[in-house]
Amino acid sequence: MGSLPAAFLTPGTSSFTEFLRQYSPELLPGNRVHSGTSGDDLGALTPHGTTIVAATFPGGVVMAGDRRATMGNIIAQRDIEKVFQADEYSAVAYSGTAGMGAEVVRLFQLELEHYEKIEGSVLSLEGKANRLSHMIRGNLGMAMQGLVVVPLFAGYDHASGGGRIFSYDPTGARYEEHAFFSVGSGSVFARGALKKLFRDDLTVDEAVSVTIQALYDAADDDSATGGPDMQRRIYPVVAVVDENGFRRRDEQVVAETVESIVTARQDRPDGPNAPLR
Repeated sequence: MGSLPAAFLTPGTSSFTEFLRQYSPELLPGNRVHSGTSGDDLGALTPHGTTIVAATFPGGVVMAGDRRATMGNIIAQRDIEKVFQADEYSAVAYSGTAGMGAEVVRLFQLELEHYEKIEGSVLSLEGKANRLSHMIRGNLGMAMQGLVVVPLFAGYDHASGGGRIFSYDPTGARYEEHAFFSVGSGSVFARGALKKLFRDDLTVDEAVSVTIQALYDAADDDSATGGPDMQRRIYPVVAVVDENGFRRRDEQVVAETVESIVTARQDRPDGPNAPLR
């Protein structure tokens, strides 16, 4: 009486997801079955997070996300957060079904923490990206029912001394992106802005500005992406990861950047010109 079950006292896998699959599989997001509801119905009844962007700079990477969640044609939430710390040197964000996305992020955070405690070492950045791929593949059943989660993962790679970005599809396939990327309903428009503004020699402040400009352009053309809400003072969540680790950009600093961008857009609504080379 009062002792832990044997599963908690027996040496086992370094994967928390595999441990949960063996001990209590019903707790995994991908093992929940919704009977009597079609995928279209589920998609319409659940809030969805939208656009996430990431861009590298010499020595690191910036990740940013808008704050809107939609449910069909309704704004379900104006201040949702979609960008999170994965561990000390990486960040993860999601687009798609908001509830499932937040759960996958929490499980991924536990996965990395569990590995470090069991193995006494930290996974490489590529190893972390592979673990997330495996988790997304386990959610395929839910994705087929309309509860799709598409994450974006980025971090500082100690081996290369720079930032790296990894994207995924709903089946768990992993792709390494170069320089910048975006996911979500406004990703096409955000990626166009990133192509226009990205440079290999961006400073960290310039990289932050580029990601916010990309989110602004996405909101300008995609109704599901939320632009900066100046009245409610709701701004994008921005994170920087470099050799000093993960740090969320101070909200006041983000607010100042957003305000300067909005002011400039009054003179040029379509945003800054990219230099011709």
